[in-house]
Amino acid sequence: MGNEALSAESETAPVVDYRAVQKSEEFQRLRSKHRKFVFPVLGACLVWYLAYVLLAGYAHDFMSTPVFGSVNVAILLGLTQVITTFAVTTWYVSYANRELDPIAEDIRDEIESGATFTGVNR
Repeated sequence: MGNEALSAESETAPVVDYRAVQKSEEFQRLRSKHRKFVFPVLGACLVWYLAYVLLAGYAHDFMSTPVFGSVNVAILLGLTQVITTFAVTTWYVSYANRELDPIAEDIRDEIESGATFTGVNR
């Protein structure tokens, strides 16, 4: 009448040297690809958001310009902010699936196999 959870705890698992993982060429390539995508897109989104906020704060006449019915420029730009958020999220997911995930998968497989980044068993 053993407890499998207790026996799972007693098994030895490889100790991963995470500093070695971080210093590896593969991890550096993953990090570089991630940053080359995220930082420019983040910068563009911040500029877009700040432009909207500044327009809302200082260009009242422009923002209150009617487009059709009771819909004005401010409402359209606000909705565009939301659409931009979904578009960037979709773009990032596509990029990550195509470019980042295969590299991360290779790193994870290498760690789990114990080939490179493992130390002495506990």
